Amino acid sequence: MNKADLVSRVAELSGLTKADSEKAVDGVFEAITAALKGGDEVRLVGFGSFSVATRAASEGRNPRTGEKIQIPASKQPKFSAGKGLKEAVNGK
Repeated sequence: MNKADLVSRVAELSGLTKADSEKAVDGVFEAITAALKGGDEVRLVGFGSFSVATRAASEGRNPRTGEKIQIPASKQPKFSAGKGLKEAVNGK
């Protein structure tokens, strides 16, 4: 499912127009992104949690040349599925 499919499905389930559904989907994505950028965690009970994990700097190797390279520290978005989502996916 891509974003257009998601917007169509939201419109179908909610009774909103596709234009309003797209605004709603975009709004949810923007709100989650802003919260993560601000260092917050987003918890949606029964669905899951979005958070930011910090990766430490490390040393790696260029696979082609074998030379050592420094991999800088970074922040990675992370999603943990909630109990309700896990049960829905597993048919319980």
